[in-house]
Amino acid sequence: MDGASTDSLRDSAESRPSFVAAAALAVLLSSSIAAPAQTTADSTLIQLEAKISLGQVRGRIDHMAFDIARRRLFVAELGNDSVGVVDVDAGKTIHTIGGLAEPQGVGYVPSTDTLYVANARDGSVRLFHGADYAAAGRIDLGSDADNVRFDAAANRIFVGYGSGAIGTIDVAQQKKLGEIALPAHPESFQIGGKPTKVFVNVPGAHAIAVLDVAGGTQMATWPLRESGNFPMALDPSNGRVLVVSRSPPKLSVRAAEDGSLIADVETCGDSDDLFIDGKRGLVYVSCGAGFIDVFAVKGVNYNRVGHVPTAAGARTALFVPETDRLYLAVRASGASEAAIWIFRPVP
Repeated sequence: MDGASTDSLRDSAESRPSFVAAAALAVLLSSSIAAPAQTTADSTLIQLEAKISLGQVRGRIDHMAFDIARRRLFVAELGNDSVGVVDVDAGKTIHTIGGLAEPQGVGYVPSTDTLYVANARDGSVRLFHGADYAAAGRIDLGSDADNVRFDAAANRIFVGYGSGAIGTIDVAQQKKLGEIALPAHPESFQIGGKPTKVFVNVPGAHAIAVLDVAGGTQMATWPLRESGNFPMALDPSNGRVLVVSRSPPKLSVRAAEDGSLIADVETCGDSDDLFIDGKRGLVYVSCGAGFIDVFAVKGVNYNRVGHVPTAAGARTALFVPETDRLYLAVRASGASEAAIWIFRPVP
C-alpha cells in the first residue's frame, strides 16, 4: 500500500463512523491479498485425464522415455531399482525391468528397438530389447550415470555422468566412443543447432556449458546468477534455450547463439522437468512443490497462465507431442500407490 492510499484512509476514518472505516480497510486489504491469485490459477489449459498405477513401487521416481510405435512409457523407478513399462492406451503397467542400480535416465532408440537405462549407483548404461525387454548389453561409464539423450541425426546416445562428463555411445556398435569433460556433474542437457551443439546444465558450476560435438570440447560457458539449474528445453524455432532454476525458482530464456538473456520470470519450486508445446505456444514446468506451471509465449514475453495443483514431490514428467499428453510421475504416499498422472492440454 502506498503513502497516498494510507493518508486517504486516515482522513476517511476521522470523518466517518469507525465501522465504516473498518469496512473500507477490510475491502482494501482483501483486494491486495486476492491480487496475486488473478495472475496464476487457470487450470483449464491442462487437465488431469487419467491415473495409471505403477504398483508396489517405493521411493523416488526419475526420468521417462517413450516408445511411439507401441505407445509405451518407460519410467525410471530409481528408489525401486526398476524401470516400469506402461501401456498408456490400456492404462496399466505391463512389465517391470528389475535388478537395476538406481536408474535415473532412460532413452529409447526406435531404429534398433533398444532401451537404454543409465544407473546412478554403478555408473552403468544397460540395454534392453524393445520387444520383450530382455537384456541386450551393458556399457560402463563411471559413476552417477544420469540423463540420457538420443541424437537421431548422428545415431548416438549421450549420457551425463560422474563428476563432470557427457559420454557418447555409438548406437550401431553399442559401445562408448568418447566423452566431453565438464567442470561438475551435468543435469539436464539438450542437443541442437547447426553445427550440432550440446547445451548442458551444470548446477555445481552455476552455469550452462555449450559443447562442440564435432570437436569434443566445451566451447562456451554462460554463468548464472541463480542456483539449482536442473531442467532445460530447446526452442529451435525461436533459437532459444530455456532453463529453470530452483533457488530462486525462475524460468530463464536465453538466446541459443550467445546466451544473452531474453526473459526471466518466477515459477513453481523444486522443478525437474521443462517442456515446450509448439502446437499451442506453451511451456510446461513440473515441480516437486506440487504444481505444473504453464507459460504462454508471445514474442519475447513468457506469461504464467496456469498454476495447476498436482502432488508433493511430483517433479519429473514427460511431454509427448505424438500423443499430445503430459505424463507426470507421482511417488507413493501413505496408502496411495505410485502412479503416472496423465494430463491433456486444452484445447
